[in-house]
Amino acid sequence: MIAIIKYNAGNIKSVQNALTRLGVESVVTDDPNTIIHADKVIFPGVGEAGSAMSYLQEKGMDVLIKSITRPFLGICLGQQLMCSHSEEGNTHCLNIFDVNVRKFPSTDIVPHMGWNTIYDLKGEIFKKNTDHDDVYFLHSYYADLCAETSATCTYILPFSAALQKDNFFATQFHPEKSADVGDQILKSFIEL
Repeated sequence: MIAIIKYNAGNIKSVQNALTRLGVESVVTDDPNTIIHADKVIFPGVGEAGSAMSYLQEKGMDVLIKSITRPFLGICLGQQLMCSHSEEGNTHCLNIFDVNVRKFPSTDIVPHMGWNTIYDLKGEIFKKNTDHDDVYFLHSYYADLCAETSATCTYILPFSAALQKDNFFATQFHPEKSADVGDQILKSFIEL
């Protein structure tokens, strides 16, 4: 069973719907016991970094998340909160990935919204995908490129479209909204 972490952020239902479509049982929960004993954990989110991080700290979820040893997938805001620091609200995050989150410069339309290409794919969740697949993005903040970057995208500048460290995986894009390509990424995560 997959636990989808319930916290002060949106987009949880679309992730659960994608898992149901793939025939996978999931539960939306903020219960620490359920989360820690789940086969896998998904940390989705759409929202603002500061308020979401405050909610996690208030509930002790910041410590819980870092202690999880099973496969863990952060999506969109979930990825950003797994980084060290976000410019959004000058927020100190979970520091799972040693990289900062910055606001896109206003040299083009922000937020970055719609389909874009990912490349330089590495890691287990991309084992059945190919460079230059298109996925769906909706974000104004991005994680810099770093040693833990497992997929890159370019919008205004190159950034980390995905990150991986040990059992922690994260995507800035929304696999649950990325059609067949996203379904394949979710399936690869489910099969870990």
